[in-house]
Amino acid sequence: MARAKTKQINLALQGGGAHGAFTWGVLDWLLEDERFQIDGVTGTSAGAMNAVVLASGFQKGGNAGAREALEKFWWHVSQQAFLSPIRRSPVDIALNQWSLDFSPSYLAFDLISRFASPYEFNPVNINPLREIVDHVVDFDAVNCCETLRVFIAATNVYSGKIRVFGGHEVNLDAVMASACLPHLFHAVEIDGEPYWDGGYMGNPPLYPLFYETRTRDVILVQINPVERRETPRSAREILNRLNEITFNASLLKEMRAIGFVTKLIDEGKLSSEEYMRVLFHRIAAEDLKPLAASSKVNAEWAFLTELKDIGRRSAQHWVEENFHALGRNSTVNLRYEFN
Repeated sequence: MARAKTKQINLALQGGGAHGAFTWGVLDWLLEDERFQIDGVTGTSAGAMNAVVLASGFQKGGNAGAREALEKFWWHVSQQAFLSPIRRSPVDIALNQWSLDFSPSYLAFDLISRFASPYEFNPVNINPLREIVDHVVDFDAVNCCETLRVFIAATNVYSGKIRVFGGHEVNLDAVMASACLPHLFHAVEIDGEPYWDGGYMGNPPLYPLFYETRTRDVILVQINPVERRETPRSAREILNRLNEITFNASLLKEMRAIGFVTKLIDEGKLSSEEYMRVLFHRIAAEDLKPLAASSKVNAEWAFLTELKDIGRRSAQHWVEENFHALGRNSTVNLRYEFN
């Protein structure tokens, strides 16, 4: 039987702390499948880290090198977490849940972060993730990787606007800016301007893929659910839902814009030669919905590999159902999404 033709895709990778290991699984499956050629990748926070690790490994060793680099990165994350006092409590373990909801250290830190800034409780700005990214990622390789272009987002603290770093702008500071949660870390200064987590203004941004690549198919790897059919009751549930809504807001605006432009092209009101007809797809982490928000800071290796397995299964199922649609039509009905 003849092997299916290789298809070009763009990837948009959301952030979500340790839940980014779901994206690791998705990427691992797509790279193993070898029917995909990745043109561009946008990422925010954990998505930005996955993106630069992917590009660094790919430039050095192709698909196999990218898979190896991703596993190395997440392994180092788990090893750093092993030394952290913030971990699951015996109660969490006994309840067979991955959350840290009963962890005294997590609850204490969560409380402190609401009353003190990182400039007070973390004056020297310790961030173990910076060392891990610096160790795993060869940014020279990322910058010279022409077949897989990376774009990562951060939020400018002064202007409140998004900044997308691409090409030779992609460096360690840009990645750390993209993942800088302001209640945990000092703002990252780049060119004299402070930056916070990119999720506030683009989680992830889609527009760089339209302007900087010629590939129409965009696959969103979505970690944060858009819809939850339940009303949050506890303070933690309310805060988590507010964060999900906030971090999805800019993405939904871009999705709406894609749907609007597509409608105008279909109606002949815009020229398909001047405007790209984007084919939009989504691999969502439905199995992650029941997980508590505190599990986003749980980086135990067993949890990360479980998330990876969920990501691999989700990607496999999506590819089996939708591979034929790539290059032909969207698999997300954007008109339905917003009606």
